[in-house]
Amino acid sequence: MKTYAPKASDVSPTWFLIDARGISLGRLASKVATILRGKHKSVFAPWMNNGDFVIVTNAAKVRLTGAKLTDKIYYRHSGYPGGLRQRTAGEILASRPDRLIEGAVRGMLPRNALGKAMLRRLKVYADDEHPHQAQKPSPLPVEDLKTKRARRGS
Repeated sequence: MKTYAPKASDVSPTWFLIDARGISLGRLASKVATILRGKHKSVFAPWMNNGDFVIVTNAAKVRLTGAKLTDKIYYRHSGYPGGLRQRTAGEILASRPDRLIEGAVRGMLPRNALGKAMLRRLKVYADDEHPHQAQKPSPLPVEDLKTKRARRGS
C-alpha cells in the first residue's frame, strides 16, 4: 500500500463562521488554529496549506478568565532605547479586539512562511457584521469551547 500525499489541486478550502461571544480566548484560538492548519481534515499534510478560511465575529465579547484583563501584559519594543511599550489585555480588548485574537492564533501556528499564509485565511471582526456573505460560510458549533460558567449563563 502506497502512502497518500495530497496535492494542492486535491484540496479546496471552505469557509467557517465562529461567534466568539462568551468563549475563552485560548480555547477559541486553539480551535481556530486547528482549522487554519487543516488538521481537522483526513488529507492533512504538515508541509502544505490545506486549511480552511475562518471568520471570527464578536471578537469584542471574547472571554478572558480570572484577572487576565488587568494582569496579562503585552509587550512590544520599537528597537530604540526606552522604546519598550506595554498594554494590558483589557486595553487591547477595548481598542482593537481583533488583534487580541490574531495574536493568540499566531502563537499556535508554525513560525515560518507557511504559518503566515495560514494566518492570512483568518478574518476577525469586532461585531456581528462581516463582508464575506458571498462565500456562504457555514457556522461552526462552539458550545464545547465555552467554559462551565459561560454555559450556566452567569
